[in-house]
Amino acid sequence: MAEQQPQVIVVDDETGSRESMAIALEKAGFVVRTFDDARLALELLAETPSVRVVVSDLRMPDMDGLAFIKEVRDRGLDVGIILVTAYGSVESAVEAMRLGADDYLTKPVDLYELRKRVENQLEKRRLRDEVSELRQRLDKRYGFESIIGRSAAMEHLFEQMKLVAPTRSSVLIVGESGTGKELVANALHQASPRAGERFLAINCGAIPNDILESELFGHERGSFTGAVARKIGKFELAHKGTLFLDEISELYPELQVKLLRVLEERQVMRVGGSELIDVDFRLIAATNRDLEKEVEKGRFREDLYYRLKVVTLEIPPLREREGDVALLAEHFLKVFCAEHGKPEMRFTPRALDALVSFPWPGNVRQLKNVVESVVIFHPGGDVDLETLPPEVRESTAATGAPGPIQPRFGRARSMDEIERQAILETLERTGGHRAEAARLLGIGLRTLQRKLKDYRDQGFYKD
Repeated sequence: MAEQQPQVIVVDDETGSRESMAIALEKAGFVVRTFDDARLALELLAETPSVRVVVSDLRMPDMDGLAFIKEVRDRGLDVGIILVTAYGSVESAVEAMRLGADDYLTKPVDLYELRKRVENQLEKRRLRDEVSELRQRLDKRYGFESIIGRSAAMEHLFEQMKLVAPTRSSVLIVGESGTGKELVANALHQASPRAGERFLAINCGAIPNDILESELFGHERGSFTGAVARKIGKFELAHKGTLFLDEISELYPELQVKLLRVLEERQVMRVGGSELIDVDFRLIAATNRDLEKEVEKGRFREDLYYRLKVVTLEIPPLREREGDVALLAEHFLKVFCAEHGKPEMRFTPRALDALVSFPWPGNVRQLKNVVESVVIFHPGGDVDLETLPPEVRESTAATGAPGPIQPRFGRARSMDEIERQAILETLERTGGHRAEAARLLGIGLRTLQRKLKDYRDQGFYKD
């Protein structure tokens, strides 16, 4: 159904004045209704949401302009109000603005100015509606409803998030690569009092150390070679909003000290600068490492660790989210079919069983990559077991039934063993190509390299 064209109401008990204003607005292309009684105008307003602006005279019998404005605002009607007042009645105009009028004009009314003021009110409301719609889209895309999961583990996480979101506390999000840490951080921001301000994300592990300080703190012109202009850092840009530092464990020691100082003093100084700048942002940090162990090994400052872990949220790995794999797989299938213009597809029971039985060391990101790959190479219709990538397909038994993650007899395998097997088998299938293996697993290359180093130290892997 087409959206109704916005209407303008003119309320004035003087026929000549009322009609001249209406004609001028109609010539400008506006849809205009006129009333000589403010009470009748009020009845229409309550029933017609397409009315966006009211032009009302101040002096009228029964209900004057001030009483009309007060009644409109008391009823919570969303409409712009322009008051028309006699020359010299500035005190009444001030009172009208206090009661909720948006603008005022003095008599005799300049009809060109009237059209301009009405256009301004309509544009103001159009922009406000647009912002509101965009915010609703952001809430849908980045809010709690954007995180898919019905498992008990995820329900517990959602409950914690609802309690944490409205607070000012720093948050530390802990979870394996690919579990959706940035998605959780964004949802916290969208559900917080800072939702109308910026959410800025920076990956501490993806930026070289010599550049990271400038990215966070900014720099002054000429502060180092190549600094040809002043740069505002993320701390300043996130003022009144939220700053998300992913892979916080990758911060080098000197920058850890500076970050701690910023969190304690809420002030920053740009590189090469001499002025302290006040900043007000909420920090959300994330890591896929055990920061307590990093502290024990001397790689992460203990004081910063305790400053960050005021509130800790742990995102469960996909393998611990019972029932969520099938839910996510079907969601991604629908999304990517629409995104790539493919006909509708559906997983067969065999394919879905294989997806559910796979350990997903790369978590949700790996599952998402696998489903997108399936959509791209599949013509449409049923997605069977044979359509799935080898690393998923070969986790099933020769009969096509999904192979058990745990053996039926003997010692049960730990999750570390299952993850190690998935990683090493994927690396073998890619011919030792680490970047390709990391992509298939849905984990970062640095994460893969770190795990391979651990496996090498433990004697499970040789270069």
